Formats: sequence, C-alpha cells, structure tokens
Amino acid sequence: MDLGIRGKRGIVCAASKGLGRGCAEALAEAGVDLVICARGREALEATAAEIAATHGVKVTPVVADITTEEGRADVLAAAGGTVDILVTNAGGPPPGLWSDWSREDFIRALDANMLTPIALMQATLPAMMAQGWGRVVNITSVSVRAPVGVLGLSNSARAGLTGFVAGTARQVAPKGVTINNLLPGMHATDRATALDQGAARAQNISEEDARAARWASIPVGRYGTRQEFGAACAFLCSQHAGFMVGQNILLDGGASNITI
Repeated sequence: MDLGIRGKRGIVCAASKGLGRGCAEALAEAGVDLVICARGREALEATAAEIAATHGVKVTPVVADITTEEGRADVLAAAGGTVDILVTNAGGPPPGLWSDWSREDFIRALDANMLTPIALMQATLPAMMAQGWGRVVNITSVSVRAPVGVLGLSNSARAGLTGFVAGTARQVAPKGVTINNLLPGMHATDRATALDQGAARAQNISEEDARAARWASIPVGRYGTRQEFGAACAFLCSQHAGFMVGQNILLDGGASNITI
C-alpha cells in the first residue's frame, strides 16, 4: 500500500533501537525524510546510516536527551521549518511500590512521559495546522488501558498524556492534523530481555523458561516485533488515517482482555 507520505519530513524520538527504530524504519520505507534522536551516539549514528542506505531517504541523527529542554531544542533545530510527522517516545520510569515514590519521582516521570511529548506537540502543531496536514503518534503503554500495579509512575504520567491528547486531538482535527497513541505490550526489545533476565534470577530458572512463561500469557504466543509496531505507526502517519482521531490503539498480542 502506498501510504502517500513520500517526501514528508518527520521526527522520531528514541529511535536508535527498539520500537522507535521500528517506527523510523517503516516511515523511511514510505519515503519520509527523518530526524531521529537518542542519547547514545554510536547506536544512533549506525541506525541512521543503515536506514538511509536501505531506503534512500535523508536521516539526520541528533544525540540528545529528548526529556530535557536542551535536547528538544536541538532536535527541533535539526528538523527546521515545518515538521509533517512527529513520533514521540521515551523510556518509562522504573517499577516499584506506591509507598516508595516521592514527589521527585513523580516529577521525573511526568517530565519524561507526559510533559516532553506535550512540549513537542506544542512546538510542532501550529505549523502543521497552518499547512492543513500533520500526523502525531505518541508511543505510550498498554498500562494506560490495563494499569500495572508496579508501574504506578508510568500509569500516572501516561494517563495524563492520554487526557491531554483526548482534548487536543479534537481541537486540531479540523485543520487536517491527527493525534493518536500507540500502546505497546511486550515486544522483542532490550526491555523485554531485561525483564526476562530479572524474572529468571528471581525464580531461579533459565532465561528461556522465563520467556516461555511470559509468552504463555500472550494469546499469539510470542512477543511483538519492532517491524509490526513500526508498520502500525506508519499507517497512523499516512494519508489513509485522516479519520482516526484521539485513539488509543493496543498492540499487545491480545494479552489485555479489554472489550472497550
């Protein structure tokens, strides 16, 4: 399917690996020129070079912490002018218990997973609206719809972003701009590997057995791939998704038994 976005310009955050990279690859395959960012230079520059060589698009890597004002300024400056597509993404806060978290813990979570994507939207939406077209996809978490007890910091911050998007998406839609959220479950990323290793240590079992146990909880019987996730993101950024507004789309292999 031709997504109709060849020649557009996009920003993909935290794109050196994992789900962010999957989104960048899918957008590049559709012909989108990209600014991608991450904190690690080596992995970021290697990813940028590989995507550019594979898909023949311009890929500009920016080493930056997108959760800081300075990092966002560097990424926006590298993009220059009007950004047609914005994919926000940042790592989630650590797990824990409700009794462990301080005000500072919540502020850090809000900065990374609520206020950073809001700031990026505030910076890019006006130009999108002025030109009459734009796409924003926020990578959030399955925990928005199926809260995870030990992820209270993430639950809280991402739910706040969801509320912001619910109102804002309806306000910008008349100008041809859509905002939607992708809610990943378990995918084959470094995060999944770390969780499997942690479960293996805690239960004194092999990493393979820990992974098999987690797979058993997912109806499709496996983790998702970054390519599958990226394809969903690219569709939401396409010319075909103009009637999808303010949606929270689960990509979790059916793990969350939710009907609405």
